Amino acid sequence: MSNSDHAFMARALELARKGLYSTHPNPRVGCVIVRDGKIVGEGWHAKAGEPHAEVHALRQAGDKARGATAYVTLEPCSHHGRTPPCADALIAAGITRVVAAMQDPNPEVAGRGLLRLMNAGIAVQGGVLEVEARALNAGFIKRMESGLPLVRVKLAMSLDGRTAMASGESQWITGPAARAAVQRLRARSSVVLSGADTLLADAARLTVRPEELGLGAELTALAQVRPPLRVLVDGRLRVPLSAPFFQAGPALVATCAAATSRCRYLDDGHELLAMPGSNGHVDLRKLLLELAARGANEVLVEAGPKLAGAFARLGLVDEYQLFVAPKFLGSSARPLLDLPLAKMAEAPALKIVDMRAVGDDWRIIAVPDRAS
Repeated sequence: MSNSDHAFMARALELARKGLYSTHPNPRVGCVIVRDGKIVGEGWHAKAGEPHAEVHALRQAGDKARGATAYVTLEPCSHHGRTPPCADALIAAGITRVVAAMQDPNPEVAGRGLLRLMNAGIAVQGGVLEVEARALNAGFIKRMESGLPLVRVKLAMSLDGRTAMASGESQWITGPAARAAVQRLRARSSVVLSGADTLLADAARLTVRPEELGLGAELTALAQVRPPLRVLVDGRLRVPLSAPFFQAGPALVATCAAATSRCRYLDDGHELLAMPGSNGHVDLRKLLLELAARGANEVLVEAGPKLAGAFARLGLVDEYQLFVAPKFLGSSARPLLDLPLAKMAEAPALKIVDMRAVGDDWRIIAVPDRAS
């Protein structure tokens, strides 16, 4: 890999990130077309159903694409979906070299796009900045490879590891900068999921408020924020339709309640998903499989200690984002997770991958240490 390959792929990844909030269920992809060492075309995928990154870049390059190199953050597609194959477009434009950051994990592509390019006489190179490319589309990759979405659990806590007062009061533990960061987490997610306890205690809506993203007006418009699906896990249907969550727009309710209790939700325009479960608790793994089948790449869990703890106990969490406020809530306040452990050896091991200040608070990103 040459320095120029590295630099042009870094630019393609920068373009791909412009689709961070809008491309799901599709991956975020950027493309740069270079001829004689100069960029002649750029593009990124903005929204499902719209042209892919390669098409935008080829349109900008025009006739200058002939004999050029295309840098793409994901293998060009080779199948007809809602748009024609990008591999064919690159061939038709006269591209002579394609550098891809990674192979597409989609079984409908999975190397076929690169093979089609090679069969057309185009030089192909892969693996340039692959780690960065995989991180950008970790949810899409997991869904393609396992049939499950990436699950990210957001938790806000005090320095003594408490999330709410004994009464349930929790607004606001953290400050405005941390809340803006949470808004960005919601905006990039396919699904924002919570439980009955949280909605009853906090009157939460779980909506994305573009004015609070902290991106600035120009970047907010560029991001083309696509609202995530709001999902309530309510095994016993305890949350009334008068709750702010339901008043904020259509939602999906996952429940294992009897059929006779469900009709009122359907009448109000919400979707009700009957799931298997026991003792009033929805089978969370099967719920995740259903959400992935609907195209969910990233699921953000914003829930209380019981539901968040259930995801943790079942090994369904890929990443924790903990926002830590510089205050104590005291020994009678509620814990971070409902995770009863008897021995130190039972404690789940985590790897901290990032820690930084967010306004007056701190954000810790940790992932389960599967090896341990």
